[in-house]
Amino acid sequence: MPRLRRRFFGSLVLIGLLIGLMIGRLTAPGPVQLEVLESQPQGLSLQFDREPEIYDEHLEGAFALLFQAEGEPQAGQLQIDGMPVAWRLQQTEKGLLLHLVAARPLQGQWRGERRDGGWRLAVKVVAAKRP
Repeated sequence: MPRLRRRFFGSLVLIGLLIGLMIGRLTAPGPVQLEVLESQPQGLSLQFDREPEIYDEHLEGAFALLFQAEGEPQAGQLQIDGMPVAWRLQQTEKGLLLHLVAARPLQGQWRGERRDGGWRLAVKVVAAKRP
């Protein structure tokens, strides 16, 4: 009888674990999604469904942002202080990568805020000051 009781309780523990894993899988949020990307006078505005992890870097005069998110690849061009600035958004293994490149070195800044049930990120770029 004690052996049967151990098997019964072991089965209950296993079933509880499996049901808990299924419920956790159903309620886990998916990856962050880029909803809208818009051109602004001094940069770009990106709308996500929730806050992504963001990494920025200045690379030899270009400005790059890496978002832990998913979205559609896009490209375009901005006019900043009369200077054309090309931008490209592409999906990589690590997430969405946004590059901003111009003939002159760029300085970039970004600021995020919770808005309209999502996360809005404003990216501003200016020509870097010459020493």
